[in-house]
Amino acid sequence: MRYFAAAAEAAGCTEESVRIGEGADLGALRSVLVERHGPKMERVLTVAAFLQDDELTRDLGLVAASRVDVLPPFAGG
Repeated sequence: MRYFAAAAEAAGCTEESVRIGEGADLGALRSVLVERHGPKMERVLTVAAFLQDDELTRDLGLVAASRVDVLPPFAGG
């Protein structure tokens, strides 16, 4: 996992390893992150997108890739 901006702040780090079951989807990953990091991460994830395999998605039904980035909305331009 890599975190950026508000997601990094909520996680307290910019990278970490997260183990989920093989074939688990992004929804399962989201649940693990909320359990691990609490309500602040939950708020971030409600508006964040995930980047995996160079594709941006908000589809929590997709199977999670081996590396996932959490991208909250960025301010500015």
